[in-house]
Amino acid sequence: MERAQTLNITLFEQHLADWSCEFDERFAGVFDDQPDAPAELIEAMRYAALGGGKRIRPFLVTRCCEICGGDAEHAFPAAAAIECVHTFSLVHDDLPAMDDDDLRRGRPTAHKQFGEAMAILAGDALLSLAFELAAKTEQRTVEGVIQLARGTGWAGMIGGQVLDITSVGRPPSRELTDAIHLRKTAVLIETACLLGGLAADCDQSQLESLGSFGRNLGRSFQAVDDILDVTATVERMGKKVGKDAAAGKQTLPSAVGLDKSRSLARAYADDAITALGNFGSEADDLRTLAVFVLERQH
Repeated sequence: MERAQTLNITLFEQHLADWSCEFDERFAGVFDDQPDAPAELIEAMRYAALGGGKRIRPFLVTRCCEICGGDAEHAFPAAAAIECVHTFSLVHDDLPAMDDDDLRRGRPTAHKQFGEAMAILAGDALLSLAFELAAKTEQRTVEGVIQLARGTGWAGMIGGQVLDITSVGRPPSRELTDAIHLRKTAVLIETACLLGGLAADCDQSQLESLGSFGRNLGRSFQAVDDILDVTATVERMGKKVGKDAAAGKQTLPSAVGLDKSRSLARAYADDAITALGNFGSEADDLRTLAVFVLERQH
């Protein structure tokens, strides 16, 4: 791990928390003054979207825009859009027909709080809102909307969820797990980075570097997620743990064991940092983010 090019993890974690608070203040405004929307729907959307979280994906949009010379203000619509997509995925992920979770970020999941029908509709509305927001990005708008659709849809996150569901109960497979991780998690994190670059009207070389960074960061993130599902506690995670193994899902620990899973997570984080070689010290916080993702405990 190229730690010499990273910042202090504790300081970075505080910086990310402070940034998230500022983002949330503005993100909350997205749900204000919507007289044509049913109040119950807005309440459920706000509950899901503003219930905490690290805000890594919108942070990536913003910082990738800035390191390419763009203005964070121009990145906000895309940053808000990617968080709406992420929230939609969590709301639907938690449903009884999917992962059937009662807790999310230490609180009752949306369907436990508002009922299944309202949770489904809130997720649908968040996905629709994401594209409305993405269309307001000033630079390379069409490319950004297309990228968001690809990262979200059948070849991206939703396709990954399908692989996740249809592979339940099959013998553990590294190849199948890698395919799930790439689509279910890594592609959307890659999309966040690409949206940031597009918002800055970056060049092709920068865009390719950002894509490689995001893809490997996402792989590391999901590998650590699999590890934490085995090793962490409910109190630390704010959601159920041990559920992947109980459900017979494809995970890295089941396919290759915990030690190899940790080694792969580190290798992906290293590759993410290496991908930022085209950028100077202005990308040090993104390098630190790769270490933060690797070393997180929840």
